[in-house]
Amino acid sequence: MTKKERKLSFVMRVKQLIEPVLVRLETIDSKISGQGKGVIPVYYRNEDLKKIFGLSSNTIIKYRQTGILPFTKLGDIFLYDAAKIDKILHENNG
Repeated sequence: MTKKERKLSFVMRVKQLIEPVLVRLETIDSKISGQGKGVIPVYYRNEDLKKIFGLSSNTIIKYRQTGILPFTKLGDIFLYDAAKIDKILHENNG
């Protein structure tokens, strides 16, 4: 086996070892970035509503108090059912 063939063989072995690691890293990255399988949260939090819908804190509070925005409170955290919000958006669509 020539020196060039040994180098190529070594590179191929390293590639075989690294390939599964790269696949796992890509999977982790896609899950972190939310692009995996179109992950839709079950509940939104206040920060999600601000970021996704551009609502201010005062608007969220007003919508909660007037019953426009259904919520569940867990300790000091307000949770908003994503399915209910989706339904509200579809009902107001047209």
